[in-house]
Amino acid sequence: MIDEAVECGYSAIALTVDAPYAGRRERDLRTGFQVPPEITVPAVAAAVGSSRPMSVPEIFGLVDPSLEWGDVEDLVADCSLPILVKGVMTGEDARLAKEHGAAGVIVSNHGGRQLDNVQAAIDALPGVVDAAGGELEVLMDGGVRRGTDVLVALALGAKAVLIGRPALWGLAAEGEAGAAHVLELLREEFRLALALCGCASPGDAGREHLVSTP
Repeated sequence: MIDEAVECGYSAIALTVDAPYAGRRERDLRTGFQVPPEITVPAVAAAVGSSRPMSVPEIFGLVDPSLEWGDVEDLVADCSLPILVKGVMTGEDARLAKEHGAAGVIVSNHGGRQLDNVQAAIDALPGVVDAAGGELEVLMDGGVRRGTDVLVALALGAKAVLIGRPALWGLAAEGEAGAAHVLELLREEFRLALALCGCASPGDAGREHLVSTP
């Protein structure tokens, strides 16, 4: 799969580390939601040599919960692309990612679907940024719904913000045009918020622009 990513021109690999098991997603249990069996991930089936399409539960069954930091180091050594560790929520894990060769981390709580009462990604971000010490790229996702959320994340030290659910909502409503519209809304909200904070560019946003409340 990494070879395919390289061949297709991707510039980095994101390794998700916060889902060794599927969390108890009670909303899905209440609604009876299941991924339709005809929806598969052909790239994974091809990578493991399966002669037939694999279901989503089968794919999750491939995850090895015993993976450790040494495996990340091996992946870094074997891959020509930068490795970003996704699902980091503590400064300690940011330091470990740096020690084992990761090029960056993505602060994420998996959309709050994995562990009940887990800290919000935006609250974990400052500690991770401080631990990274400028030696790791720090990205963030989770809970981003407005352009002002993007501004707060950048002001706290994130290099970039990843968008998940809002883009999917746009995709579900209007296809590609809907997803593009959502991203354009976020871009315009962010541009306006940046200007109203007196920042000429995203790099000008800093913690001095934020006020914390007890």
